[in-house]
Amino acid sequence: MQPKDRLILALDFADIDLAHELADRVRQYFGYVKIGLPLVIGSGLSSVERLRRAGHQIFLDLKYHDIPSSVQAAVRESARQCARLVTVHALGGPSMLRAAVRALSDLTIIPGEQPPRLLAVTVLTHLAADELNALGIKDDPRTAAVTLAKIAQDAGIDGAVASPHEVAAIRKACGNHFLIVCPGIRPTGSQTGDQARVATPAQAIRDGADFLVVGRPVRNATDPVAAAKAIVDEIAAVC
Repeated sequence: MQPKDRLILALDFADIDLAHELADRVRQYFGYVKIGLPLVIGSGLSSVERLRRAGHQIFLDLKYHDIPSSVQAAVRESARQCARLVTVHALGGPSMLRAAVRALSDLTIIPGEQPPRLLAVTVLTHLAADELNALGIKDDPRTAAVTLAKIAQDAGIDGAVASPHEVAAIRKACGNHFLIVCPGIRPTGSQTGDQARVATPAQAIRDGADFLVVGRPVRNATDPVAAAKAIVDEIAAVC
């Protein structure tokens, strides 16, 4: 992969026009755009089609977490939207994860399109050990993330979403063919915001991440293009 192909631009807007403008402005530095809850709720699922028709590869990050039949239906419809990456939540458990995989086994989508790759969200990047403990999870975030990644892999999921702090451990536990996508990417000098477990782009790649999700460091930059280029250059230096 080229360095830019590893980067996913998080379009955490409610307004599709703002999202589309930023995506087009920095498209030469990103391989995918991430569509999450703010954009789908604010502008509707048509935002997926608009960005796809503009030539962007779609990472549909809605973190499905429901009973198996509902998640199976949601994954199937996500594939029909021609998303390339789709998230489910590992805490939904093995039966839910297997249902997500089954959704793609006999799916007919647009000719020439490939089914999406499924990613299981492990431990959200804002959660530290004390919050996990409050939820009844006694493991530290790294141990919990590895456990959830292994459960997802055993269910047939293609990869995991995890903070940079867990990448090396997940790579060791799950092997080289398991995709790892990292949010919580902060170039040196960036504010962490509401994310507790962050790392620089170079460190995440060195630790074994396949894809990096970047939002605020580009979206909030005075010059988003320069900010995006700096991240690609940092990745290129370690690839």
